[in-house]
Amino acid sequence: MDDQTFARFDARARILKALAHPTRLFIVEELSRHGERCVCELTEMIGADMSTVSRHLGLLRSAGIVSDRKQGAQVHYRLRVPCILDFLKCVETVLQANAQQQEALLG
Repeated sequence: MDDQTFARFDARARILKALAHPTRLFIVEELSRHGERCVCELTEMIGADMSTVSRHLGLLRSAGIVSDRKQGAQVHYRLRVPCILDFLKCVETVLQANAQQQEALLG
């Protein structure tokens, strides 16, 4: 594998790593439903402290999945690339296929 190919796969892995946490997946889904949320709303919904939620959002922002805008003292986040939802739909399809396979093995 040459350096350019490795760099491309490394960049992909960083995006997948940013998604690889239940809280961050929740945030992505919530932003897909409502378009934009402030940190305070997400903190309340998740039930974690603001610094933890901010760290999760920072990882998603660093990976290019979300963007933010400041409004007064509040920071609002939104999906930067809604196509990420296509990937998550694919993940759901894999989960369904796995469940069907398990059911077939048990049935």
